[in-house]
Amino acid sequence: MHAFKGKGISAMKQSKLLTLALVCAFCAPTYAQESLIDIYQRALQNDPAIREAEASYRALAETKPQARALLMPSLNLSATRSHRFNDVQGGALAVTGQPIGSRSQSESDSHGYNIALSQTIFDWSLYAQLRQADKRVVRAETDYEAAKQSLLLRVSTAYFQVLAAEDNLTSAVAAREAIARQLEQSQRRFEVGLIAITDVQQSQAGFDTAVADEIEAQRLLATDQELLREIIGELVTDLAGPTDELPLLTPDPADAEQWVRTALAQNLTLLSQRLATDIADEQIDIEKGNRLPTLSLSAGYSNSFSDNLQTVFTAAGPTISPSTQEPEGKNWSLDLRFPIFTGGANRSRVQQSVYQHRAATETLERIARQTERQTRDAYLGVISDISRVRALRQAVESNRTALRATEAGFEVGTQTTVDVLASQNQLRRAETNYFSSRYQYMIGLLTLKQAAGNLTVTDIEQIDGWLK
Repeated sequence: MHAFKGKGISAMKQSKLLTLALVCAFCAPTYAQESLIDIYQRALQNDPAIREAEASYRALAETKPQARALLMPSLNLSATRSHRFNDVQGGALAVTGQPIGSRSQSESDSHGYNIALSQTIFDWSLYAQLRQADKRVVRAETDYEAAKQSLLLRVSTAYFQVLAAEDNLTSAVAAREAIARQLEQSQRRFEVGLIAITDVQQSQAGFDTAVADEIEAQRLLATDQELLREIIGELVTDLAGPTDELPLLTPDPADAEQWVRTALAQNLTLLSQRLATDIADEQIDIEKGNRLPTLSLSAGYSNSFSDNLQTVFTAAGPTISPSTQEPEGKNWSLDLRFPIFTGGANRSRVQQSVYQHRAATETLERIARQTERQTRDAYLGVISDISRVRALRQAVESNRTALRATEAGFEVGTQTTVDVLASQNQLRRAETNYFSSRYQYMIGLLTLKQAAGNLTVTDIEQIDGWLK
């Protein structure tokens, strides 16, 4: 008996040391308690995904000025300055020693400038590109707003996942401590001969399982904390949790079909795809415009100055011939171009853009159906979560009462160790499910708002008011 008792106590000590080691391994510097809105503000500054979305939006916003620039006049200035020297050797010596032939040198300095103006008068594809650029900018802005809504939901989900993991760990610790007490009690009762050795072994097995569950809960908590750190860039270990009296608000309006109609009109992913379909339609117009004539105006002015000096050396002596030139020119022209045959390239590009528009249209229909399903499912999810929270709250109380009754029965010998362990496990599952249901309810509210396209910081602030 004593040998078994010593073994049990050794296992308990080992488990406590292991738990302490895990706590030390996962512990981080202590921070002040953070609320949901605090975490969101940090995410706005530090989340790479939202910064990427902002940079992409600003980059795409430059599409419009670039398209407009193609229709604006273009003015170019060019200037040159040059110096040139040539020395041409020639002739030979006769028998008499007199030179035959001549030698010449030339030197010139010149400078000038040219101003060229070009203006598109008519190019249908360029006007179509400008219209398309407007839609591209609006779509980029819509995608950026969708990224903001996604950040609200991602932060909230990661936040509540950490809280759920903390609750799970708290429940695991409580279960391990309760089973440890049960093990000690079983050992004492075995020593005085009130129970059989099998009851002690069952308690030991339950304790070992509880230690393993606690270790797993520690790991899951660390994982969820790292997921939150991935968003905000730093580890936070103290988060505000929901109050005991969590408000269970029914969605307003309390009509799933009205939420669906709102989503079909305001869902940002759906709006973005509608704009993508319009952009694909404009692309057809652009490609058709490439088969139309274009008209452009060109004008220019040039002015230059050249100073030349030529020297010719002969037997009679050098001859110097200076000269200067100062040409000035003006020009303008109208350039009309009509693509008669391009080898079928224009026709192929038009057909390609038609197929791309067809694909965008089908994508729009798919997203519309998906949005309708997700919105209706989110609404029904919130309604069921309200009932589930209430039912699980009652289940926790019922399991606590059942555990107390089972423990009392064990004291008087009407219940076994297995009954107590089963009752403790049922209470732990009920508590874990209850805590998880509250977080699921709050996430469900935000998911419904996102599906409807009207999720804002105000919704986060409202939920933050339910935390302490």
